Amino acid sequence: MTNPPAAPDPKSLRASDRDRERMAEILRDAAGEGRLGMDELDERLSAVYAAKTYAELEPIVQDLPHGAIEPAPGSAPAPAAGTAANRFGGEPTSSAAIAVMGGFSRKGEWVVPGNFTAVAIMAGGEIDLRTARFAERVVNIHAVTVMGGIAIIVPEDAEVHVTGTGVMGAFEHGPTGPGKPGAPKIVINGVAFWGAVDVRRKPFPHRKKLDPARDTREDVQ
Repeated sequence: MTNPPAAPDPKSLRASDRDRERMAEILRDAAGEGRLGMDELDERLSAVYAAKTYAELEPIVQDLPHGAIEPAPGSAPAPAAGTAANRFGGEPTSSAAIAVMGGFSRKGEWVVPGNFTAVAIMAGGEIDLRTARFAERVVNIHAVTVMGGIAIIVPEDAEVHVTGTGVMGAFEHGPTGPGKPGAPKIVINGVAFWGAVDVRRKPFPHRKKLDPARDTREDVQ
């Protein structure tokens, strides 16, 4: 009688982008709590995004709180992004965001121009592109921060190229990589001087179910 094949070791399974991003969040939280220095954070983030299995991820975070390696809850494939018909086109909401000793936020259902400039001087800013429309299929974001920070959240299906530079600061390059067919291409450059530009891929947020008639009207706009 032939014995059934042994179940595979869970740690030998391939990790998903969502798993890698979850581990990256643990590292960033640890750095914010003073558990990791910036050099070690950069080194470990590079290792996380290069890891292919749970076994490769485990040593990177095992000495940190909440560092257990297991598939993320609800690791089913992410829902497909919006179709080109409702994702591209429209009049740009704004072409720049500037904050000096203050803050700015661009998120929700806004229209991103082909070229967008973000500047934060002793200030903070947030640019969330997940539920935005794109005036063009290629978006160039020029981010400059001086003694401040800018967080840029890109859709998980987008093609992303980050070429920015940190000068006595940090410019996150981790999300650089290919996207899915039909998704936007996002190019992010600039400089972080005594500050940080934090670029992250995140899943599409859950949206409330709206009245169908209202959805139709909004799609036509």
